[in-house]
Amino acid sequence: MSKVVAVIYVSMDGVVEDPAWTGPYWTDEHARFQSGQLFASRALLLGRRTYDGMSVAWPKMEGAPGAAEMNGLPKYVASTTLRDPEWNATVIEGDVAEEVAKLRAEEGGDLLIYGSIELLNYLIGHRLVDELKLFLHPVVVGTGKRLFAEGVESTKWKLAGTATFSSGAIVLDYRPAGG
Repeated sequence: MSKVVAVIYVSMDGVVEDPAWTGPYWTDEHARFQSGQLFASRALLLGRRTYDGMSVAWPKMEGAPGAAEMNGLPKYVASTTLRDPEWNATVIEGDVAEEVAKLRAEEGGDLLIYGSIELLNYLIGHRLVDELKLFLHPVVVGTGKRLFAEGVESTKWKLAGTATFSSGAIVLDYRPAGG
């Protein structure tokens, strides 16, 4: 069975949108952490907007660390409007929760979510996220989409580990607490 693992960049005030504010905190430590996540994965799960941005940026980064792996991974995109996807992508047809559950039941590496906050909130509501790694950056952004939307279903999580970086950023690794 695979795990659904979400790695989400978040500011101290909970903003996840347009993570250009993470740039000053990028270090070699950060790169090693992200490479480890990517190399442990067999596919990406993405929402449409995240897919659109990444599918334009990553193919242009050939030769950059992790680019070959990122570009080579299969991508599963939750979208009702995407037609003829490129960048090694498949549109999830029908019930997203049901299809992700099928992918999760397969053997292999992790199913990795980057960004895709609406998809993440939806999958959390369906109890399909096995690990939530919040990459907390020491900055208050002030405005933007927040990690959890108003009205998201209450869920409990337990802290499974942390990683601290010299930039002041930390990763809080959570797992569902059950019950």
